[in-house]
Amino acid sequence: MPHRFDDALKTRLTERLAAFPRAARAGDGLKRAAVAITIVPCSVHGESGDQAAFLLTKRAPRLNAHGGQWALPGGRLDGDETPVEAALRELEEEVALTLHPSQVIGILDDYPTRSGYLITPVVTWAEDIGAMKANPGEVASIHSFALTELTREGSPEFLSIAESKQPVIRLYLGDTHVHAPTAALLYQFAEVGLRGRATRVADLEQPVWAWR
Repeated sequence: MPHRFDDALKTRLTERLAAFPRAARAGDGLKRAAVAITIVPCSVHGESGDQAAFLLTKRAPRLNAHGGQWALPGGRLDGDETPVEAALRELEEEVALTLHPSQVIGILDDYPTRSGYLITPVVTWAEDIGAMKANPGEVASIHSFALTELTREGSPEFLSIAESKQPVIRLYLGDTHVHAPTAALLYQFAEVGLRGRATRVADLEQPVWAWR
């Protein structure tokens, strides 16, 4: 069922995220980072801004870490930044989207990665994306995927690997797919925000190539 980009959706997401008992972690030596799951309007079947979508970027191919991969806008916390401050700063730096803290509608569980980061997902709501553009130093392209992609049949898929007892999550979006950490964070957003389920994802594994 399509999700319309309107006040009813914003209220529903905000209430469900607020009711979710977020699991915060101390860090345990991991580098702190934050990403933005940003809900935006998208055009479907010629109707301008009728459906709700979320943003993903394709990282610039020349980046040293995970170049060319799908990613949520985000990065490492600077100094004494909070996750919210870092997520909003990264949104502005990567895709020129300037949001106010009042446009943050929730925060999900901290997710530890194999590469040594502790990621805090910050959910934001952006009505005006007219000035959005990719920072070529970090982002090759910006993409909007309808929220319905997060609840499509057959997705996510959970895979077994010899290197871990935990399942690897693969999430299908359009004609492509993503793995954890991005897939895990989006899956939890879908479970909590769209389905109203208090689902944890910290035990969902990343593919071996993402462990570096």
